[in-house]
Amino acid sequence: MTQQNTVVAQMRQLIQILAQHNHAYYVMDQPTITDSEYDQLFHQLKALEQQYPEWTQPDTPTNKVGGKPLAKFESVTHVVPMLSLGNVFNQEELFAFARRIEERLPNQKIEYDVELKFDGLAISLWYEHGVLVRGVTRGDGEMGEDITQNVKTIRNLPKVLSHASGVVPELLEVRGEVLMPKAGFNKLNKQLKKSGEKEFVNPRNAAAGSLRQLDSQITKTRPLAFYAYGIAQCEPENKIETIAKSLDWLTEFGFENYNHWVVNSIEEAQAKYEQLTVERPNLSVEIDGMVVKVNSFEQQRILGFVSRAPRWAVAYKFPAESKTTEIRQIDWQVGRTGILTPVARLVPIFVGGTTISNATLHNIGEIHRLDVRIGDKVEVYRTGDVIPKVKRVKFDLRLPNKEYERIELPSCCPVCNSPIIMPEGEALARCSGGLYCAAQRIEAIRHFVSRKALDIEGLGDRWVESLLHLDLLKDVADIYHLHEHREKLLTIEKMGEKSVQNLFDAIENSKKTTFARFIYALGIRGVGETTARMLANTFQTFAALQQADIDALMKTPDVGNITAEWIYDFFQAPHNLEVLERLFAAGIHWDAPVAPSRQPLNGESWVVTGTLSSMGRDEATQLLQALGARVSGSVSSKTKCVVAGEKAGSKLDKAEKLGIAVINEAEFIQLMQDYGQLEA
Repeated sequence: MTQQNTVVAQMRQLIQILAQHNHAYYVMDQPTITDSEYDQLFHQLKALEQQYPEWTQPDTPTNKVGGKPLAKFESVTHVVPMLSLGNVFNQEELFAFARRIEERLPNQKIEYDVELKFDGLAISLWYEHGVLVRGVTRGDGEMGEDITQNVKTIRNLPKVLSHASGVVPELLEVRGEVLMPKAGFNKLNKQLKKSGEKEFVNPRNAAAGSLRQLDSQITKTRPLAFYAYGIAQCEPENKIETIAKSLDWLTEFGFENYNHWVVNSIEEAQAKYEQLTVERPNLSVEIDGMVVKVNSFEQQRILGFVSRAPRWAVAYKFPAESKTTEIRQIDWQVGRTGILTPVARLVPIFVGGTTISNATLHNIGEIHRLDVRIGDKVEVYRTGDVIPKVKRVKFDLRLPNKEYERIELPSCCPVCNSPIIMPEGEALARCSGGLYCAAQRIEAIRHFVSRKALDIEGLGDRWVESLLHLDLLKDVADIYHLHEHREKLLTIEKMGEKSVQNLFDAIENSKKTTFARFIYALGIRGVGETTARMLANTFQTFAALQQADIDALMKTPDVGNITAEWIYDFFQAPHNLEVLERLFAAGIHWDAPVAPSRQPLNGESWVVTGTLSSMGRDEATQLLQALGARVSGSVSSKTKCVVAGEKAGSKLDKAEKLGIAVINEAEFIQLMQDYGQLEA
């Protein structure tokens, strides 16, 4: 062994020992050695690094982790999507899950890997040649946020991989959960309380708030821990055949995976669940259930996926804690998209670790299903130990000689007084004053100025919030009167003469648009880009669209009865008409309609997926729409063709299974050239 190998091996051993003691001290609040013993190990490592600085390891605890605070997190696309799991809540549902697996794997021995379902945040870690290069949140499963600086501060997470064999993968993507163990959470809240700061409600909120700090130096002070639960990618392949063995393999690189068990039947999995329900309060971490996975990777491959979840795994959730309290009144809240949500105001009650005084009732249908009334005693629980909800009415506690007020859907919006509408067959009621309602104002303006709508560059969220604060934007029509308030705009921080003039120019340029863009910009429920274009082609003029009845609207391709009702109701709301009049008075206009002609891809449904090297997906979508195609975000039996770029993923797999035509980027470009959409 060379001198370098010997020194590096000593450094790696010290780094791993210090990481274990750091985790025990900072996270678990259970020191395993004295401070002086820890200091001795620390200085031993530091002395080696001073003697051999060229061999200092990148994950050494002697270095300060994290640099300059970030302005924001960058978005990152997951190469392998981080899919969610289906849920089961009782033995019957768990056994039904197992029966479906047995039907697809007849006469095969099936083992299950059982793991704790942590109440934390799922993340993905990328290692290249053994070095941690990226940490990403789950996000929406397709795209997450780059939190690399923050994950590097997590004390039990290896930043450089080493193995007894001396071999590490060229690429390793590890999936796992970041959480805050109970001891660390309690210690942190005591510190926050002592310093007069706001305490965290529960460990999950504490972990989320710590992991999403823009300053990694703050994250570094938080007692976070990472527990691995799987491998998304490994190059070269490790040839491991089961989940259990892959988790054990990860521990050889320094990852912690807490506990997992291999069981030979679903009955054994149920027994483990019952054991965990008893042991849960004594665990060092918060869990909200357990995860049951088919252990064999080959059997997983055969089982495949359904929708956005694997067939071979399920989350077996614990029942939520519930308590009984009284409903004092019902308030109706209007969301940014106009949805009315009934909120029960409760006599405060302590449930699942926190005092709650409000609970959602979802919609009017849920109120009628439960038969909730003012004054009722109700059972309240917290789903996922987070969101308070009303479970049921305690009818046995209703007093025989007391009047209990029934709850009905309001006829007018509690914010703007516009009519409330709920089409037949719909569960959600909405305010019809989309352009006018103050509750929907931010969302309406954000949508109106977006690139695919009126495309007013520079009028971002920060400016919109400032303008709302100055009371300069009550609705979208006020955008075209901002030039009357130049001096007031100049008082806003970071808004100089040039910025203000650029904004005015962008607003002026937006007055010339297209009929389809304007329809889309109105933000009518159910009217996306494709539907807006279909409406523009069908009605040709705004007056014709505004005067159309539901039957006429339903003759438009892509418009069903519910969407037709939403469009019709939008133009019946007086406040919306007032805003429209002001928009046209401000100068919004478009070219006269051109008689539509038969297009080569008219009515065909296409899907664009993956990464295209010569253009973005939006540009490809516009090229297809110009030829009459409808561009969808999902593959179905009605899909005519899929344009597949690099790393196309699950949509390409589904298209191939359904036998749908697939073309690559070169073939797509050739097709567009043949139709004259692109130059040859």
